[in-house]
Amino acid sequence: MDVSQQHPGGPHRQRPSAASQRDQHLQGSPAQAEPLTPAEDRQWATLAHFGGVLACIPSLIIYLVFRHRGPFTAQEAKEALNFTLPPTVLAIVANLLALIPIIGGIFGIVAMLIWLFMTVSGVAAGIQCNKGRPYRYPINLRLIQ
Repeated sequence: MDVSQQHPGGPHRQRPSAASQRDQHLQGSPAQAEPLTPAEDRQWATLAHFGGVLACIPSLIIYLVFRHRGPFTAQEAKEALNFTLPPTVLAIVANLLALIPIIGGIFGIVAMLIWLFMTVSGVAAGIQCNKGRPYRYPINLRLIQ
């Protein structure tokens, strides 16, 4: 008896693997991310301002990731980034200058005051954003349009 008669599909027919059968119901993610709901939009906008505690990095990440998904998040993350970018650069310079013997203590205090200013301003802005109100920092260079 021929082998092709014993197995339908011929002797070289491959059986589907268990992994391919298991993965048939899985779907990939859509090419475009879903827009944020109003609550999520307000949440990410608030976090962009609260991120001032950690300098400009959180607002930069939120702006890059969510700017096309929510208008309020894009607006507020850009505002927070514009506010935190110059003080972050100044704080880095002050921290480097703090390593200088004798006068370094003065720069260390300046760096701490810059961080305190960013933290207090970011918390005040985040509280307003969480209420759904746009916030504008009184002192802001608005480098990123």
